[in-house]
Amino acid sequence: MTTALDASIKKRLGDANRILITGHIRPDGDAVGSMLGLALALENVGKDVQMVLPAGLPYAFSHLKGSEFIQKEVEEEVDTFIVVDCADFKRIHEDLQSFGAPDINIDHHITNENYAKINLVEADSVATASILTEHFPAWGLEFTKPVAEALLTGLITDTLGFRTLNMNPKAFRQAAILMETGIDLPDLYYQAMIRRTFKAARYWGAGLANLERDGQMVWAVLSLKDRKAVRYRGNDDADLINILSSIDKSPVALVFVEQPKGMVKVSWRARGEQWDVAQVAAGFGGGGHRAAAGATIEGSLDEIKPKVLSATREIL
Repeated sequence: MTTALDASIKKRLGDANRILITGHIRPDGDAVGSMLGLALALENVGKDVQMVLPAGLPYAFSHLKGSEFIQKEVEEEVDTFIVVDCADFKRIHEDLQSFGAPDINIDHHITNENYAKINLVEADSVATASILTEHFPAWGLEFTKPVAEALLTGLITDTLGFRTLNMNPKAFRQAAILMETGIDLPDLYYQAMIRRTFKAARYWGAGLANLERDGQMVWAVLSLKDRKAVRYRGNDDADLINILSSIDKSPVALVFVEQPKGMVKVSWRARGEQWDVAQVAAGFGGGGHRAAAGATIEGSLDEIKPKVLSATREIL
């Protein structure tokens, strides 16, 4: 990160009056935490900020202070558009793409396409929340407890509880800085990584019931029928992928989640530096990191599953 880029972002934020912030579609903890942490910090210096997630806030992050102000649509005119934790313009919700190229893009994905007017992309950072934690002081933004809780949620979730291969001493130091605001880390960790609804647990059961393994690869399928049967409202896997990634002697895990309108969402996880699942995901129009990636693919489960499994076997 150059001093010039820090200065450019600080000036752009200083000149802004009405700010719109969003993250990628199907937002995870880093997207939500980064959006919320940045928005709250900007509001603390007098900025008018709208946080918008057109598909709504995932239940898993509804405990965060300030999350109740996240909207599904833009309600007022804006003069500054910021996107966090989003590698390419196509992963911004289509309802917001009409705003054109964002003013600022802040992200940690190595596949980021630098699609904004100002791009702060640091692929060696463990999370976008890590980038914000590092640069807030240079932008004149402070860590209040709600800001810190949001950012630490991003750190915790994107590192799967500080255990991904890209964890580094800097990230632990950043977590310590955020904790100094008075955060209850055990509770925040529970809220971000462990707490699940009863319906989500039943949804896991549907996936675990059809669990399969072939060599070093393990996978499960969640169909629309499964979702309806347990009345699970999300369109994700309820983090089942993180359960599968813990299975012994199966360093590569996948979950296939059937979506409406003939789409399938695939999530990959890998343990060990020798496997790059982002490379596989990229072949299906997705992306991510070496150890965690995803893609949403057009087609039926019966069509997509064998193609994805075949491509994944090639890296083993």
